[in-house]
Amino acid sequence: MSTVTIPPVLTTPRDDAVQLYRAFKGFGCDTAAIVNILAHRDATQRPYIQQEYRNMYSEELNKRLSSELSGNVKKAVLLWMHDPAGRDATIVREAFSGNVIDLRAATEVICSRTSTQIQQVKQIYHATFGVYLEHDIEFQASGDHKKLLLSCVTTPRYEGFEVDRKMAETDAKALFKAGEKRLGTDEKIFIRIFSERSRAHLASVSSAYHSIYGDSLEKAIKSETSGNFRFGLLTILRCSENPGKYFAKGLRKAMKGLGTDDTTLFRIIVTRAEIDMQYIKAEYQKKYGKRLSDAVHSETSGHYKTFLLSLLGPDH
Repeated sequence: MSTVTIPPVLTTPRDDAVQLYRAFKGFGCDTAAIVNILAHRDATQRPYIQQEYRNMYSEELNKRLSSELSGNVKKAVLLWMHDPAGRDATIVREAFSGNVIDLRAATEVICSRTSTQIQQVKQIYHATFGVYLEHDIEFQASGDHKKLLLSCVTTPRYEGFEVDRKMAETDAKALFKAGEKRLGTDEKIFIRIFSERSRAHLASVSSAYHSIYGDSLEKAIKSETSGNFRFGLLTILRCSENPGKYFAKGLRKAMKGLGTDDTTLFRIIVTRAEIDMQYIKAEYQKKYGKRLSDAVHSETSGHYKTFLLSLLGPDH
């Protein structure tokens, strides 16, 4: 469910390229015009605009955007210009090799995407950065966290909705045995089940766990694991049960307290706008009693605010 609003009367990619070029010309750049065009073009339209721009002006649109824009609006717009797999690859590569190593951001992407999405990300990652995703994980992550990420990017997972209840119960029992029942935790079992099972299956394991032991699997993870490993497991579990709620929580955390974690804020909005933002907005409203757009409105400013609010779309 995309929240991106496309104008009822569409301009051609060529017209958009011309308008963008005009916005760059002259004294200072017309950021409002740029935001107004790009925030209202979807994933199928944006590559055509880039192509037309390249053909007409013999330069890369992204390069020009990079030199004309600045601050958070520049980062958010540049991220938006990618296709989903390219965007994920960029986020993960940044997280592993930027000035600040952000293992959380890399973990969120790797642990919340489907098996098919991960395969696409791996291909683009290698083609774009000349290094294998696995190598970056090896180099930057450690311990059980590293094992979990490696297993997530190398194990193909089933993506259908059929679930074998018996097997879900068996997995629930194995997790109980590996965690709450013993002294210390058998992380191998957690890694295997969490990286190899489908989302539907994991959701079923979670409910089986609760009905057999009267405690939630999430609580077990919180008490048995820690750090980035815990964050990875919780991401996988929550995204298998309710991704909308998971990302609503991430947005809330980015805006809570003193100062805003803008990198997380625009990462989630840009990556989910064309996927499930409708659901995220609904979950946000339900859980926190206020509209996501109102929260974003009060935490951001200027063209950056306009851009993010455009991606969130109107509240019905």
